Amino acid sequence: MPRLAGKIALITGAGTGIGRAAAILFAREGARVAIAEINSASGEETAHLAGNGAIAIPTDVTDPDSFERAIRATIDKFGALHVLHNNAGGSTAADDTAVEAPLDEFWRAIKLDLYGTFLGCRFGIPAIIKSGGGSVINMSSNVALMGVAGRDCYTAAKGGIAAITRSLAVAYAPQVRVNAIAPSATMTDRVKALVAGNANLQKLADSHLLGLIEPGDIANCALYLASDESRMVTGQVLPVDSGVTIS
Repeated sequence: MPRLAGKIALITGAGTGIGRAAAILFAREGARVAIAEINSASGEETAHLAGNGAIAIPTDVTDPDSFERAIRATIDKFGALHVLHNNAGGSTAADDTAVEAPLDEFWRAIKLDLYGTFLGCRFGIPAIIKSGGGSVINMSSNVALMGVAGRDCYTAAKGGIAAITRSLAVAYAPQVRVNAIAPSATMTDRVKALVAGNANLQKLADSHLLGLIEPGDIANCALYLASDESRMVTGQVLPVDSGVTIS
């Protein structure tokens, strides 16, 4: 039996990379999937690749009205919401130390990564409770678990996601399990470009004990957290990092 049979999932930022890999995997495992993506064309492409009736919903995760509409559109289409994967986010080459980073880059990272996750939980958790319970999967990062120089905007945002994951897990148990994944550098097209131009990120990528991480590796962890196999797991920040945080 498919691992997500009967479940309805909303995945943000699923037009490319990790989110696209998760959408395809969730659909393959029986979920009806809504792709919340700011780029309409890439969202529609992911929905086509995922199949199983997947839909794309143009969504700006930093806009409360837009995010709330995406939740409502998912429920209108599929009748419920059981899994929310707050995947949208990312850093840019402008990131640096707190001393050197542009202030605009700090607020960009906080708004997209942390505030976008906050809004997803704000609107998604009540919908999941009304649907009988389920799982929220946030995206933290290994930079929230270890010191990585020159990423202070992204680190601040991802550290906040780790913290809010734990507090929400306590607040909404047992109806909703709230966990986060903490990847190291994952070889999406965006990250490949960042690593190529950043000595600190290249050093991080070179320290992977098990080889470089692919989007499918993160999607597999998200599938576990979305499924009933993880029914006793909540408030955790799970590193999928090829051993970086222990090396």
